This record gives sequence, structure tokens and C-alpha cells, in this order.
Amino acid sequence: MFNLHTHTKRCHHAQGSDEEYVIKAIENGYDVLGFSDHAPHLFPNGEYVSNCRMLPSEAEEYAKSIYTLKEKYKDQIDIKLGYEMEWYPELIEKDIKFLKDIGYDYLLLAQHFTDNEYEDFASYCGHPTNSIEVVDKYINQLLEGAKSGLFTYVCHPDLINYKKDKEVYFEKLDYMLTELKKLDIPLEYNFYGYFDNRHYPNPDFWKMAKEKDMKVAIGLDAHNPKVIEDKKRLDKMKKEIAEIGIKPLETIELIK
Repeated sequence: MFNLHTHTKRCHHAQGSDEEYVIKAIENGYDVLGFSDHAPHLFPNGEYVSNCRMLPSEAEEYAKSIYTLKEKYKDQIDIKLGYEMEWYPELIEKDIKFLKDIGYDYLLLAQHFTDNEYEDFASYCGHPTNSIEVVDKYINQLLEGAKSGLFTYVCHPDLINYKKDKEVYFEKLDYMLTELKKLDIPLEYNFYGYFDNRHYPNPDFWKMAKEKDMKVAIGLDAHNPKVIEDKKRLDKMKKEIAEIGIKPLETIELIK
């Protein structure tokens, strides 16, 4: 059993020590635990500081901490170092070089914001919106990232929260899924969104994903070690996934 979506307190909205996540994963039967905290981005000239991801200055310490735990618990669990990363066109080249210089085992693609986040006109993709322009930006950036070949899977692909015209929304999602299918990249069914009663996972989206026979990975998106031991709600979610007809991946190849 694997989970590649685990955060740390460095992102400013998670709790617990790195080691607590590892211990809970071992106690609950995980073979692979991947840490994928929100990647630092090299925003221009220090004009913008994100409050939902680690700072560039914290990345080396993060890597050292995870690799230390990997060695300490190597006989009990396979620990991987990763990042949950945005596709920001103006930043991606420098961001990737920065992270490669430190080292990592994998990256996950997650499009939380449009554009490059720091602009005044950038939008958070999880907020309710009636703007089809925001939907198009979300889809185009996510697809651009997926086509790069840098990412192991796409986190919560149903994050975009369009509220106006359901028929148009479904057309947009169908296009996105069709393009993602061509890339054969797995999509994440997100446990955090499930137990927190968010607008995702979206049942309509996942029925469409089933029709296209998409590869699906379960990601805990753990922001607290206690999430890893929440077997009752995880089993309930797995049952609902099975009712849709989706069989989640049991193993996954990491893209480095």
C-alpha cells in the first residue's frame, strides 16, 4: 500500500513532525510513504511570499529530514522525497533547476492557482467561479504541466469549481480527461477533499474518468499524521470508488 501525498508543517497549514507521519504509516500497513510538501517557487524579486508552501530557504532542510528518516526506517518502510508542484509558466524552468540541485524522488502536479500565483489577476482554482476563462486557464496550465513528463500523477484534478453552466463544465472536463488519457498519466482521488467534505472528489468527474478508463491513484493529502490512521473513512471512500467501477492502482512508477 502506498501514499505519495503527505505534507509537513513547512507549508504553514499542516501539523505534526515528519517522523510522526512515518510512524503512523508503519503502524497502518503502508509499504511506501512519499512526502510531497508544497514546493517552493522562486517568485520574482521577493515581491510575493506564499503563505501556503515552504520557502526556498527551507528546501534543503526538508530534504535532509526526509532522507534521514528514510535511512532510520529503511527496514520498515520505503520513504520517498517529493514535492507537490504548480505549473507556473514564468517560473517552472528555474523552479525545476532549483529542486534538481537539491534532489528529489518524484514530483506531483497540482494546479491550485492560475497564471503564476503572484499576479493580482491570478485566481485560486478551488474557489467557486462563474468564469469560463478561469476554467480554461486551469485546464490549459494543468495539461501543459502533464505534457512536460515531469510528474508522477495529477493531484485532485477535479479541484476547479465552476458553478455556472453544468453542460459547458462537463464539455471542458471531457476535453481535459481526453487529453490526459493520451498522456497515460494517473489521476489522484483525493482523501483530504473527501473527509473534509469539500467540492472534490466530484462524483460526476470520476464517472467520466471511469468511462475513459483513466489510471487512478488514491492520495491521502495528509496534513496531519492522524489522517493516516483514519481507516474507517478511507474504507468508506474506497467503497464509493469501487461503486463507480474504478480500481485504484496498487503500485505506481515514480517519474523523476
